[in-house]
Amino acid sequence: MQIVRDITDYVSPGETAVSIGKFDGVHLGHRRLLEELLDQKEKGLLATVFTFDPYPEIFFGYGSGQILTTREEKEEIFARMGIDILVEFPFNAQTAATPSRDFVTRFLCRQLRARFIAAGPDLTFGDHGSGHFELLEELAPEYGFKARKIEKVVMDEQIISSTLIRRLVTTGEVTTAARYLGEPYMVRGKIVHGRALGRTIGIPTLNQVPPADKLLPPFGVYYSDVQIGSKTYCGMTNIGVKPTVSDEKHVTVETFLYDFKGDVYGETATVQLLTHRRPEMKFGSLEELKRTMEQDIQAGREYHGI
Repeated sequence: MQIVRDITDYVSPGETAVSIGKFDGVHLGHRRLLEELLDQKEKGLLATVFTFDPYPEIFFGYGSGQILTTREEKEEIFARMGIDILVEFPFNAQTAATPSRDFVTRFLCRQLRARFIAAGPDLTFGDHGSGHFELLEELAPEYGFKARKIEKVVMDEQIISSTLIRRLVTTGEVTTAARYLGEPYMVRGKIVHGRALGRTIGIPTLNQVPPADKLLPPFGVYYSDVQIGSKTYCGMTNIGVKPTVSDEKHVTVETFLYDFKGDVYGETATVQLLTHRRPEMKFGSLEELKRTMEQDIQAGREYHGI
């Protein structure tokens, strides 16, 4: 997958099928849009995602500033799905002021050479969000592309949206969030050296420091699948500040992999959160912490079936 970032004058090497949006969370509604692009590959079009960096609400200073899917996580998901080109369009005062018609004719038609544009019913783009799907329909005959509106996905009588996923993650309902995402909620990042306290109690962990803007579920213990390179491992993940062993407030993601032996420091791990086990606790001693973790591990083996 080709990744285009920090430029506004990129020209596609071929004709494209394009979808525009933030794609925060890459949930089932987003995947429905992306499926439309992937279907167009059979017609020789390059499946192209056009997204913004930073998100408009972050640039303008409204919203929480917490994101469901980091740039690196999004790149991994899109590449895995088969997207050909990912445009991470620089969003700034100048580009935000682009008239909506110019946005379509310059960026989508002339530069991306769009022949197919898939959009949700609430799509906005251009100066003050003045561009909508109706503008795409209006311009399609003149500029030689087809515009297709993709309705929102509904499950369990709920519209699947980033807002819904954010609420579920915030309340720790990661199992339900996974149903609406199409895969478990992830935390992706490099494995770094920690204080090695887990080794002192015979339960070594892989440590990650999540980005400050990554939305995390409530602090606690989760059962997880962990992808490192081409391999997937079963694990138990603690998200939090380790109150038993530290008074600092640095948030870490620490994962114990059952029966794992190896040196993976510096490698990138994708931790997929499957279900919540218990909240993070402050124990009276390391021995009490160890006993509880051993119980967690045993229950985790049963959960994973290993």
